[in-house]
Amino acid sequence: MALHLLKLCVGADSIDDLRDWVAERCLVAVAAGLEPHSSHVTRMVPKRTEELLDGGSLYWIIKGQLSARQKLLDIKTFTGGDGITRCELILGPEVIEVAPAPRRPFQGWRYLEADAAPRDLSASGANIENMPDDLKRELAELGLL
Repeated sequence: MALHLLKLCVGADSIDDLRDWVAERCLVAVAAGLEPHSSHVTRMVPKRTEELLDGGSLYWIIKGQLSARQKLLDIKTFTGGDGITRCELILGPEVIEVAPAPRRPFQGWRYLEADAAPRDLSASGANIENMPDDLKRELAELGLL
C-alpha cells in the first residue's frame, strides 16, 4: 500500500497558482532535455522512501485546505553549498484535485497513510473542476463534497 506526504503549499493562493508554477517548472525541465517534472526541496529526508515511491503522492495544503496532489517520481538527497543535507522531491507534471479537507498549519511535511488520503475529485464522476475554490471549500465543510 502506498504512503504519501502532506505539505503546505506556501505562496500559492489556489490550485491554478500551483498548476501555473508546475507548468513553468516542467517547461524548464523539457528545455534542459529532461522529462517534464517539477521538484520541491525540503530539509528533512523521509526515512520511508521505498513506500513513498511505491505509488505515493505529495498532497498539497492550500489556504488551510488539503486541495491537490502530485505523484512522487523520485526522492534525491544532496548536500548544499552550506554543507546542509537536503531532500529534493521529484514530482509528476499533473496536479490532481482532491476532495478538499481542512488542515491546520505545520512545519515541514507529514506522512499520510493511503487509507487517510482524500479521493481524487475526477474519480467522483462529477464535473466540478470549474467550480470556484471557495464553493468547493464550503461544500467540503458541509460534507457535501
